Amino acid sequence: MTKKLWFQAGVGILLALLIVKYFLEIKSLFYPIVALLSAIFVPLLAGGILYYATEPIQRFLEKRKFPRWASILTIILLLCLAVYGFIAVIVPPINAQINNLVKTAPTLANELTNMVNTVLNNRDNFPSQLNDAINSVMDSIQSYAVSTSKFLVQFISSIVSGAFVLILVPFFFIYMLKDHEKFAPKVYNLFSGSRREWIKKTLAEINDVLRNYIQGQLLISFILATIIFTGYKIIGLEYAILLALLAFFMNMIPFIGPWIALVPAVVVGLLQDPILAVWVCVITLVAQQIDSNFITPNVMGKSLDIHPLTVITIILAAGNIAGFVGILIGVPMYAVGKVVVKNIYEHRKEIRSTATKNV
Repeated sequence: MTKKLWFQAGVGILLALLIVKYFLEIKSLFYPIVALLSAIFVPLLAGGILYYATEPIQRFLEKRKFPRWASILTIILLLCLAVYGFIAVIVPPINAQINNLVKTAPTLANELTNMVNTVLNNRDNFPSQLNDAINSVMDSIQSYAVSTSKFLVQFISSIVSGAFVLILVPFFFIYMLKDHEKFAPKVYNLFSGSRREWIKKTLAEINDVLRNYIQGQLLISFILATIIFTGYKIIGLEYAILLALLAFFMNMIPFIGPWIALVPAVVVGLLQDPILAVWVCVITLVAQQIDSNFITPNVMGKSLDIHPLTVITIILAAGNIAGFVGILIGVPMYAVGKVVVKNIYEHRKEIRSTATKNV
């Protein structure tokens, strides 16, 4: 029985739970390690995203006989030019829209308050089911406002740590560009024989999964944000650049992100002209149909091969466990875990097949 896969998997799970249990009980002993890992996690994550985003450029340059130092210097110069272009071209209209939003915020708040008061004053004329729905929405809005205020306090308190992160990100990024081929060999060279080949294959597949996911999500987000910005400009929606930027970052979250970005756009449309809210929904629906039928299948292909329901479940679970960072990294971490489990299964299958042939 001890040689059965289910028995070994059960023992492994129990041991992992025991390790976690005792780790939590003596967490003060490991606090310096946890503090160090939590301090470098965000800059390491940001550096990794930058590396995978610019890795195709480095590959392109080095195929044309650029030495490593020249390719790194070229990438840094290109990033500096991109940041300068963003500041010169995008920041002025964004700044103007932010100033306009600050000036009109009291008016927008009054209009929203009047709309809510109108609904509440006439609620006696509504069916009971509609009143229940209104109460539920009001409770949700209140809880959302409380959570938003807490988030703003946390955001302000994290500005100092954010400066520390900005200092560390370039170091991780440049190190990855310089020595990215050395990581995997340092790991699998610790082993020998078939185990060495298995670890080498697994690390290569993990690298492929992370590259495909990060590069694909960045490209998809950029295309969708461009489509949404174009649509908002056509219908004359205010704060189009700000809403498109929000859509770009929210589209990093599969399936759920685009609909999160839809909410503020609909609110702006309702306050500007109710018909615009309808057009905002139409634009988002069209963008999502273009994404699901044309963009994602051609950009991502079947590199992750994860069912949409599984993605939504992962996002919800990761969000409850680790907040926004969990939502951001939940899907790629699941994909990495899936690669590891698949390779373990295939490795065990090969071992059994070899043992059967020897018998």
